[in-house]
Formats: sequence, C-alpha cells, structure tokens
Amino acid sequence: MKTRLAALAALTSLSLVGSALAQTPRGAAAATVGTSKVTIDYGRPALKGRDLDVLMKDLPADRIWRAGENQVTTLTTDAPVAIGGKTVPAGKYSVYVHAGEKGAWALVLNRDLGVPLGKIWDKAPENLKNEPWPHYTDYTKEIGSTEVVRAAMKPAKPGAPADLFTITFAQKQKGADLNMAWGKEAWSVEVQPAK
Repeated sequence: MKTRLAALAALTSLSLVGSALAQTPRGAAAATVGTSKVTIDYGRPALKGRDLDVLMKDLPADRIWRAGENQVTTLTTDAPVAIGGKTVPAGKYSVYVHAGEKGAWALVLNRDLGVPLGKIWDKAPENLKNEPWPHYTDYTKEIGSTEVVRAAMKPAKPGAPADLFTITFAQKQKGADLNMAWGKEAWSVEVQPAK
C-alpha cells in the first residue's frame, strides 16, 4: 500500500511538472576549496505561504528529499574534497537531503545522476525528455547502493525568511561552508580540501 501511495504521489507530482517548469527558477552556487572548484546546480522551489514542517511530513518513509525542484540537483568537484569530514572523490553527484523526523538534516551525495524525465513521464515535453530527474519514490531501494556520502548538517542562523529554497557557499580560508536555507530554517556543512 505504501508503495502505491508513493507511486501515486510521484505521478501527481509529475502531472504538475509542466506548469512548475515555467515557474521554477534554477540556481547555482560555486566555491573554491583548496585547488578544487565546487559547483551546485539546483531548482528553487517556493514555499508560497506553505509551512516547511508540513511539507516535510509528506516525505517518503526513508525521509529523503531531492534538495530542489524539477531536474536533479547536482554537485560537481574537479578534485577530491571533504564534506562534513568525509572524502568525496572528484566527479559529479546528485544531491539529496535526509530530513530526519526530529529536524536533523544530512547532505547526501549519490553517483546516480537521475533518471531521464521521458522514462518516468510519458507526457514529458520534448526538450526535457532526456533531462535527469531525481528518484522520487524509494531512494534507498532505487539508488541507496550508489550513495557516496551522507554528512550531517548543522542548524544555522537563518537570515530573513527565504520563500525560495537557496543554496550558497560562504568562502573560508581554504574551504567553504555549504549553506541551505528555506523558510525560517537554515543548515550548513563544511567543505574542505581532502586530506
């Protein structure tokens, strides 16, 4: 039954994709970490007056959120880095967030770069059929085995409430803090050169 409900939720989400595509901006963030350039590309969903805690209650049982909207969120690094103290080899990764029920968040990187939209939605617009989309229904079952790192994020002091989901880097001496903010919530994790 849970699988059917998750599939129904995924299909409902996809049916709304067409109108959302025109309305959802893409965002990008970049930092220099040691000798590496680290970049993130992501969709920026808006709360539009909704409560973030209520939205997060609708996550699947594994509590994995796709860290953005529409096309898969990606992190690319051209040299190894350490995220939350865990080594991440050079490469391109899909980005997810584990949103724990008690409010603890973790950044999750995966080698699986998503599934072409045309494979999961038969009405995908021609220009988006081959665009990679995140896994919606069962992250653990579908791509859990290709996870690279899961790094705990620390709650951060939010600035003004952010209607649009926002990812930024705050540059430090040799690294950067990767920051996520949405609504009245914010989280942070350190990105440093790999040892």
